[in-house]
Amino acid sequence: MRLLASLFIVLSTTTILSAADNSNTGKPNVIIILADDMGSGDVHALNPNSKIPTPNLDRLSKEGVTFTDAHSGSAVCTPTRYGLVTGRYCWRSRLKNGVLNGYSTHLIEPERFTIADLFKASGYTTACFGKWHLGMDLPLQGKNKLDLTGKVANGPLENGFDRFYGITASLDFPPYVFINDDKIDAEAVEMKPNREFPEYLRAGETGTEFEHERVLDQLTETTVDYIKKQAAAEQPFFIYLPLPAPHKPVMPAKRFQGKSGIGPYGDYVIQTDWTVGQVMAAVQDVGIDENTMILFTSDNGSFMKRLHSPENPGVGADGADHTTDESVQGYHAATHDANFPYRGQKADIFDGGHRVPFFVRFPGRFKAGLASDTTTSIVDILATCADVIGQQIPDDAGEDSYSFYSLLSQQGDYERAPVIGHSINGSFALFSGKWKFIATRGSGGRSRPSSRPFDKPYQLYDHSQDIEELNNLISEQPELAEQLEKTLQSMIDEPGQARKE
Repeated sequence: MRLLASLFIVLSTTTILSAADNSNTGKPNVIIILADDMGSGDVHALNPNSKIPTPNLDRLSKEGVTFTDAHSGSAVCTPTRYGLVTGRYCWRSRLKNGVLNGYSTHLIEPERFTIADLFKASGYTTACFGKWHLGMDLPLQGKNKLDLTGKVANGPLENGFDRFYGITASLDFPPYVFINDDKIDAEAVEMKPNREFPEYLRAGETGTEFEHERVLDQLTETTVDYIKKQAAAEQPFFIYLPLPAPHKPVMPAKRFQGKSGIGPYGDYVIQTDWTVGQVMAAVQDVGIDENTMILFTSDNGSFMKRLHSPENPGVGADGADHTTDESVQGYHAATHDANFPYRGQKADIFDGGHRVPFFVRFPGRFKAGLASDTTTSIVDILATCADVIGQQIPDDAGEDSYSFYSLLSQQGDYERAPVIGHSINGSFALFSGKWKFIATRGSGGRSRPSSRPFDKPYQLYDHSQDIEELNNLISEQPELAEQLEKTLQSMIDEPGQARKE
């Protein structure tokens, strides 16, 4: 349906912007920044006990709207990105669990309408800089062997973006090369070996000029240059900036090393915050701050474990953590709690796996300093952006995306179907009011107890009383659990029915 999507874009370019548009300044620019594996506890504005300074994210929170019950579409990388870009849960695609690797072919279906299509339909120029991790068809001359002269197909350019500069997947997945639009930006590659945490890398092809420590800076510079260029052109722009940090390999630039005092992970979070600050400064420097919406969130919770805890019993009991031994992938809670105050970690169905930082700043339109505890999801970004720019979504697109524009503008009523959570192994959760229903008996991920999808007994938590998910009420509330289970199953079977109604 790329042809149909293109037809929709042509027909929609004459659409008159709704009252949501700021008629005094024209169409707003939109920048979405997606951190990689940043937990709620990493941000000082959300965790006052954090020892990691995050002044730029704190400023986003202070000057924007903070969502304290925001969830990623999944507890791992690829599925969340699919949900953000398409407005639908990834488990509706061919990827039912896990993630893609750096050589994986394209995941987004050719007919799928994307967030970039949405902006192009309204006359925007669109760019993606960073970690794609949604698959692309790389030119190969054998298994996992790049043809450096070939052309990349079915990547960001085929999904509505005018410009792409970034990497195929996470920084710990080869091939370690930049993709520039549809070309491989490397004159030669060489094989590099595995490396252990914190500089965790899988062995594979690496561009001879590719430096992991430089990637975040290069993406920041590319984004800032693009902002300056587009501001001079006076054309509205949409930037999707999926950062590769603070995901493994934990390799902050040299000037940030030692800054946090709690190991390389803390230093990498500081650099990630710095990147956000550079984007904000660029927008201000070119005079488009009042007419630019910046949305920041993370694709899932942090991978840094809470050591010597119920979900990681006995781990770190000797007193060592990432602060005293960089090779330890976790902290004692007294040192740092990356997913504060939630149970679990990246990959889990527990909230530590997918409750994420979420800030929206738009000085020209949304009141500063607002906070919302309404349950929202990253899949809702598509529908919300549609309302921000006054552009309709096709009836057959973004079926899981519900606009939270009313929560930003403080105007009108907000309605959405229950949010669905998903773990790395395909386990489901349902959020309905104060209740969280989990359709497995354990984490569905990396924390203990482990479990497979639909292993019983299930779990039921009252988040108004038990945000740490320690008191399972499944046996005390059997009728409620049965009702929530039926709701979950109906939403899995009938996508988007509530939104269409």
